Amino acid sequence: MKQAFETVGFVLATLVVVATILSAIRSVVLPRATQSAIPNLTVRLVRAGFRLRATHSSSYRERDRVMAMLAPIALVAMLVSWLLILFVAYGFIFFCLGGLSPAQAAEVSGSSIVTLGTTGTSRLAPDLLSYSEAGLGLLLVALFISYFPSIYAAFTRRETGVTLLQVRAGDPPLPITMLIRYHRIEGRLHQLTELWRTWEVWFADIEESHTTFPILVHFRSPQPERSWITAAGTLLDAAAFWMAGVDHVVDPDAQLCLRAGFLALRRIADGFGIGYDPDPAPDDPISVDRGEWELAMAELDAAGVPVVADRDRAWLDWRGWRVNYDTVLLGLARVTEAPLVPWISDRSPIWLPDRPGRTATSWRRGPKR
Repeated sequence: MKQAFETVGFVLATLVVVATILSAIRSVVLPRATQSAIPNLTVRLVRAGFRLRATHSSSYRERDRVMAMLAPIALVAMLVSWLLILFVAYGFIFFCLGGLSPAQAAEVSGSSIVTLGTTGTSRLAPDLLSYSEAGLGLLLVALFISYFPSIYAAFTRRETGVTLLQVRAGDPPLPITMLIRYHRIEGRLHQLTELWRTWEVWFADIEESHTTFPILVHFRSPQPERSWITAAGTLLDAAAFWMAGVDHVVDPDAQLCLRAGFLALRRIADGFGIGYDPDPAPDDPISVDRGEWELAMAELDAAGVPVVADRDRAWLDWRGWRVNYDTVLLGLARVTEAPLVPWISDRSPIWLPDRPGRTATSWRRGPKR
């Protein structure tokens, strides 16, 4: 009976070791979006702890300061989780081989995984296993170190776009502000084509990086009022306004940018279990009502932007674009606890003490900049 228990335990513990290494490889080395239970559970537990702490924040800036540490600590916790599972699994293997008490097995496993080598067994099989544990421990640490350059390179590329958008769309970023600024700066609305092309590449980049490394979603911008998801939403809304509400020649680059954007957000949302309709009808409900949209159109008109005459048609076209990304945009704003921006995070259910209520008489929040 004891021998059968030790055999089964040895096999199960070995499978745990293999699963742990595969989890690390899928998370760090494999260049595609994969679901791995260990890092996913680790990040969720860390996020739950930070959100519990953030509920005591008295303002958004304080909440942002707390949540800014979520991603770095979650990264370290992932490495600790992998090493801890290896430590326990190898300890069980040493125990199942016989001749060692639980305490002795834990001592040998701990000595091996940190490569101290202070404890040995003077037996060939356990010693070979301790060498393999030390090698796997070093492999995990090496993989984890190699993880950082890719993470921070992708973060830098993402934040460069977010910062440049602030120059064009204000703080907080607003699609109407961006269109008005391009109109006022020597009538440069025709140069929006270059902007759509640039942001199509930006969306493709965040889709690849944020699905391969989901922890990037939780890395917050250096400035509390900035966020990659509010920047994405602002660009998508601006492109929708440009196509549906502004009188101009057909611009396929705006359509391509918008499609690249909502596909990227959908694929990132898949990793967080955010549900959405993959093929919504143009008249499906969205979070923006006609009154808010009319106020934004009136602001464009007052600024001299050439808006279309048929508002009914424009509203149907605009909501037909917005419906493709409305659900995932709001869902990711909740996941990232984004700063307050109209039509994005202002309708997130996360309560903040300094968040004003949304009214039907004004779509703009914050000062014009």
